[in-house]
Amino acid sequence: MAKANSKNWLRAKGSAAGSKVTFLELFFDLVFVFSISQLSHALAAHYTPLGAAEAALMTFAVWWVWIFTAWVTNWLDPDKMPVRGMLVVLMMLGLMLSASIPEAFGDKGLFFAGAYVAMQVGRSLFTTYAMTRVDRANTLNFIRISTWLVVAGIFWIAGGLLDHEARLIAWVIALAIEYAGPAAGFAVPGLGRSQASDWDVSGAHMAERCALFVIICLGEAILVSGRTFSELPVSGLTGIVFVTGFVGTVAMWWLYFRFGHGRAAHRIEHEETPGALARLAFTYGHIPILAGIIVHAVAVEFMFSHPHEVGDLGIAAAVLGGSGLFLIGNLWFKGATSRQLPLSHLAGLVFLILLTFAAPFIEIYLLGILATLVLIIVAAWEYRSLTGTSAAPTLH
Repeated sequence: MAKANSKNWLRAKGSAAGSKVTFLELFFDLVFVFSISQLSHALAAHYTPLGAAEAALMTFAVWWVWIFTAWVTNWLDPDKMPVRGMLVVLMMLGLMLSASIPEAFGDKGLFFAGAYVAMQVGRSLFTTYAMTRVDRANTLNFIRISTWLVVAGIFWIAGGLLDHEARLIAWVIALAIEYAGPAAGFAVPGLGRSQASDWDVSGAHMAERCALFVIICLGEAILVSGRTFSELPVSGLTGIVFVTGFVGTVAMWWLYFRFGHGRAAHRIEHEETPGALARLAFTYGHIPILAGIIVHAVAVEFMFSHPHEVGDLGIAAAVLGGSGLFLIGNLWFKGATSRQLPLSHLAGLVFLILLTFAAPFIEIYLLGILATLVLIIVAAWEYRSLTGTSAAPTLH
């Protein structure tokens, strides 16, 4: 009887329903709309080297808990009641995690760490149970994963109990353990390590889940522009900044979805070892894409609040860094899924680097316009190159 129940918790591989993104998964993602909003506000409010490091750490954590859940729901069927219950509990914990972000390095450190560890370890143990007597290879995989997450969890909880500097160190160690796990095959003494061939994922599901997360992040960038614009007096300058932020976000959407997402979904569906490609292109490759969109949202806020600022290299770094990180992420993502480096993206990064030399002499809103113009040029260049007028260099 236990065997039948466990089987009933898994998706039917090879069927249309087996790769479908369910409404519950979309509902689950709503929590992360709040997370992205909290992260961008936290970075804007504490825009110092230390504040940036803290925001980066929390961004890595938010992405990691989300992408691990996306992997799990690639196997488990969210339409089954036990899985549905698990995801609802994760949503509640995710809401606690998101609400704790502004004070994660203050009074709510233990709430942040506790919610994070409960999500990571609880979900992994649940999946281990669901795999028992159904898929021995994946049962061992999730035992290994659970072991790594428990070890990392010790540092998360310890960090929540420590003071500020010690907390940061402990959490960096915890993240380093978790991020090293997939690359190390979650090796555990006596249990061996996972192989790429063990990770039989639905490529279409993974591609769609990550695409929807990118949409969430882009949506937050648009909300920042709209919300800030609505709170300011109407003027020509605020209108220019509003249009610049919106067009920059649309350019990001175009760069990711016009060619990258579709080709990636096709490639991973026909890959012999989809797990290895999913790990490279989605688990790791989307991190700079996420970071770039968050920094872009912060840059738009700075463009509204400090439009005529000149010589502030920190704000200039946000304005140029958002576009740069996004291009780096797309370069990684597209290179991994097409075995081609888009020359347009490389050129865009060169343009942004050149702009850094001029940044100390350009007003922030003008710098934002130039960074957006770079994204538009890159998008147009890629469109022309992939519709037959030129070719991108092949990775060998």
